[in-house]
Amino acid sequence: MPYIGASLHILVAIFFAVHAIRHRRELYWLMILFAFPLLGSVVYFFAIYLPDSRLQHGARKVTVAALKALDPGKELREAQEAFELTPSAQNQMRLAAAYLEAGDPQQAAQLYEACLQGPFANEREMLLGAAKARLLCAHAAEALELLNRIRQHHPDFRKETTGLLFAQAYAKLGQHDQARAEFANAAREYGSVNAYVEYAIWAYNTGDSATANAQVQELERMQKHWDRHHFTMHKALLKRLEDARKLGA
Repeated sequence: MPYIGASLHILVAIFFAVHAIRHRRELYWLMILFAFPLLGSVVYFFAIYLPDSRLQHGARKVTVAALKALDPGKELREAQEAFELTPSAQNQMRLAAAYLEAGDPQQAAQLYEACLQGPFANEREMLLGAAKARLLCAHAAEALELLNRIRQHHPDFRKETTGLLFAQAYAKLGQHDQARAEFANAAREYGSVNAYVEYAIWAYNTGDSATANAQVQELERMQKHWDRHHFTMHKALLKRLEDARKLGA
């Protein structure tokens, strides 16, 4: 039995060593893992592996959602205070993002337009936020302008989110062939809840029930593996989907 335990420790250490090599971690982790297989594996798990894992990202999303539910106005208050204290470009972008998150795209759009004239006019997070705000303010053509700038200057940045915004902007402009291509690519490439839901909502709104039902089937397949945290996390999205389904029925 002691030999079995020792073998398991070594196998676990090898697993984490492979992870360290693939993710280009410092070489001293290999020394720690093989010099102290059990302790080294435990340390590596909590210090490196868990923060990089999808489990950690999912837990972080649930935690953020819970904090927002407890105090939904906290970030906006803190962003306003920071901007009043130091009206820098960075704090202006933070305040714009807070307004957008709080459901006030008009105020967010005004702040973002000022940011677009400043020293961070091509900052990718700012461009994405400004495109979202423009889209929510029914300025789809202007949103496309910013989205094209993102693809030109930051082609690998938030590709799923950018693709879905492209699709929604095209849809608002009545360019449904382009919208379909963007939605389909996002669903195919990323297979996320957000991609399937947005594609299905667009399809219901355009009367394409076959495409919408195909996305719903993918969602139902995913939901078989969800726990209550997943349903809570995606509650708003699923509500929008259900509303679109009823209107399209």
